[in-house]
Amino acid sequence: MGGLAHFLEDEGLATTQISLIRPQTENTRPPRALWVPFELGRPLGAPNDPAFQLKVLRAVLALLERADGPVLLDDFPEDAPAAVAAKDGEGWFCPINLPPPPPDLDAGGGFKAAMAAEIGSLTTWYDVALRQRGRTTMGLSGMAVTEITDFICAFLDGRVPDNPRDDQSLGQSLKFAVEDLKAFYREAAGAQPGHNTGREMNDWFYGNTAAGKALYALWPIADNLAAQLDDGFMKTFANLLLIPASQKYRAKKEA
Repeated sequence: MGGLAHFLEDEGLATTQISLIRPQTENTRPPRALWVPFELGRPLGAPNDPAFQLKVLRAVLALLERADGPVLLDDFPEDAPAAVAAKDGEGWFCPINLPPPPPDLDAGGGFKAAMAAEIGSLTTWYDVALRQRGRTTMGLSGMAVTEITDFICAFLDGRVPDNPRDDQSLGQSLKFAVEDLKAFYREAAGAQPGHNTGREMNDWFYGNTAAGKALYALWPIADNLAAQLDDGFMKTFANLLLIPASQKYRAKKEA
């Protein structure tokens, strides 16, 4: 959107936007942007809180009234409040009891076995979620969840797997595979009774699953491989999108 904003401004249309990834916005240098310290996917903060969301909207629209610039990147001064619970006040029940990941996961083979056990436990709940919602956000990669596991674990084994799609870079295929894997886990866990915040879901996925631990192991591998393959998209994905900023504190623990 930052790049598109420049074209719109050239045609005389003033633009403003919300930024969730500050370094990316600093690179694209849109005419006006408001950086917000919220989770990815939640540019207005927590759901079910219209008063706070309106405050964010007013802040980003207020940039149109500012005279400083031509490039203006401002910071929203507040953290998002916790998500407002549903009307019945019901919180998220304990997530699915998955087999605990082995403490000594080793390369792709160890992760593959641990993730296969988790996927076996999650599949029933994923099917429940699919029936309840009538849709899924999986499908970007075009791979089944077991194929995704094989694809990701190949990187963890030090191999460069074949790109499953010839219309995009290997980095883009890896991003889509990771997004589909996370969607499978999150939709399955979301079928549990109660209502969770995005932070609770991230804490569960990155802190308590073998899949989450696999993504921490993938982080430096993808970063190094991006340089070898001259794949700029993979490098951006590895460093900015693979692990949420709110979860990067776990990196040393998982290393």
